[in-house]
Amino acid sequence: MSKKFGTGVATGILTTLGALAVGLFTYKKKVLDPEDKEDSRIADNRRKANRKSFSAHQS
Repeated sequence: MSKKFGTGVATGILTTLGALAVGLFTYKKKVLDPEDKEDSRIADNRRKANRKSFSAHQS
């Protein structure tokens, strides 16, 4: 009885940690990475617009 209980607790802990890890990984891929990508895109567009503006006003 004791061995089965210990095995069950260990299995439950490992399963819970695995599910938590998968949840965090999914959150990072679905929420955090797209935000970083969008910020990068906006910064890149800002740099391009500044270059274009500077170039248009040269004599």
